[in-house]
Amino acid sequence: MTTDHQTTALLLFSAFVAVTLGITTWVSRNRQGSAEEFYAGGRLFSPLENGFAIAGDYMSAASFLGISGLIALVGYDGMLYSVGFLVAWLVVLFLVAELVRNCGRFTLADVVAARMRERPVRIAAGTSSVTVSVLYLVAQMVGAGSLVALLLGGTGEAVQAWTVVGVGALMVIYVSLGGMRATTWIQIVKAVLLLGGTITLTVLVLLRFHGDVNRLLHTAAERSGHGDAFLAPGLAYGGDWTARFDFISLGLALVLGTAGLPHILSRFYTVPTARAARRSVVWAIGLIGGFYLMTIVLGFGAAALIGPDAVRASHASGNTAVPLLALDLGGGAGTTGGTVLFAVVAAVAFATILAVVAGITLASSASVAHDLYASLRRPGGKPRSEVAVARVAAVGIGVVAIALGLLARDLNVAFLVGLAFAVAASANLPVLLYSLFWRGATTRGAVWSVYGGLIPAVVLVLLSPVVSGSPDSLFPEADFQLFPLQNPGLVSIPLGFLAGWLGTVTSPEVPDEARHAETEVRSLTGAGAA
Repeated sequence: MTTDHQTTALLLFSAFVAVTLGITTWVSRNRQGSAEEFYAGGRLFSPLENGFAIAGDYMSAASFLGISGLIALVGYDGMLYSVGFLVAWLVVLFLVAELVRNCGRFTLADVVAARMRERPVRIAAGTSSVTVSVLYLVAQMVGAGSLVALLLGGTGEAVQAWTVVGVGALMVIYVSLGGMRATTWIQIVKAVLLLGGTITLTVLVLLRFHGDVNRLLHTAAERSGHGDAFLAPGLAYGGDWTARFDFISLGLALVLGTAGLPHILSRFYTVPTARAARRSVVWAIGLIGGFYLMTIVLGFGAAALIGPDAVRASHASGNTAVPLLALDLGGGAGTTGGTVLFAVVAAVAFATILAVVAGITLASSASVAHDLYASLRRPGGKPRSEVAVARVAAVGIGVVAIALGLLARDLNVAFLVGLAFAVAASANLPVLLYSLFWRGATTRGAVWSVYGGLIPAVVLVLLSPVVSGSPDSLFPEADFQLFPLQNPGLVSIPLGFLAGWLGTVTSPEVPDEARHAETEVRSLTGAGAA
């Protein structure tokens, strides 16, 4: 990497960080003391603004760096992430968006607690939300480390480590000072930059092949070393039955997980009405759909122009495929065009990471303060402001995410996000659906559904090839692998639903028909919504 590359990209990095810190400082001068202002931005955002913010929150480093890298390495099978991430929004649109906006105030636990005993439900849902958020944060940290290490011309552990620490520090500043209002505007700016950068790269890739998509695909297949198998299912997930079950498990996690992600659910509370929440999702689907179609072009473009071997040589899991593609499209190493395009893409990717980690950290700190702290603090003790607790929680969550990000720095970011989606689909989605749609659901059923999905998902990941038993594991020299699948969703998601049903049918508690009726009317009409 030339000095020009480094200087230009670092200048763009610095400009974006300066702008976002300026937004945060400006917003922090406004009133941030109330919980509604800190958690939901005063519920003043329009559907268009919130749609862009949702897209900015959702189009993470896993999407921009990880998916394109996977497609460059394994072809067709890498597209599963693009398809899964997009289809998931239909579940959100039809089952979640309006109902969650009507039933809750700030967090997932608000929806469930509307008709259950608050304390056990809030503790369970808060614990699950923090776990999912930390897993998601780790993926962003890993993406940041890979990107800046490439930018600075080295892949040394020290460079990646300091990058992870720096991203963690920035996300704590954004959340602590600016709350939801600053986070939202950072996500809007990031969405515009990311879509602009992705459109530019997609157009350049298609121009390189004179608009002939067929030629692009066949060139990618030729350079892959796998021939036509690169364009067919099975290269990554078709080797044996274990791989095929892994494919199904990942698909379930991606499609069902979005509806249980805390930082996505919290975005529905930033608009004034349930109708606005639904319109926000419609805007988001349009933006996200276009983006994921373009990641497919970028992935195959990287395979065709850079080659999987060169991508893998830069980063074993393919996280640097898009910046390398930008360098080639701009004219190659040492050229002005290559330097500028690489620097722009690197800065956009870094902006993506900063915006997403801010949203996730805000959602998880809200769960700590609004759900866990409010439920666990000792009666009679001196109460602290929820917002103050949330700011302290942001620091603690940042430290944990930094530590785990350093540990997992060699894993593909899209794969790491897949694990977060599996935990969200296993623990959060069952309790959400039972609370909204099952008249007979009880407090025990709600708590069991959370822990019945959360604990198996986390334990199965710890006992999977992700952690030990293979050269690509977190601990390659250890071997305590007992579960053969890399993604636990195929087992843990049904267990979450089963535990919720079992807890309800064995509960001595009589379901409160009046509270269910109230929740049903409120969820469908918005009457009495915050």
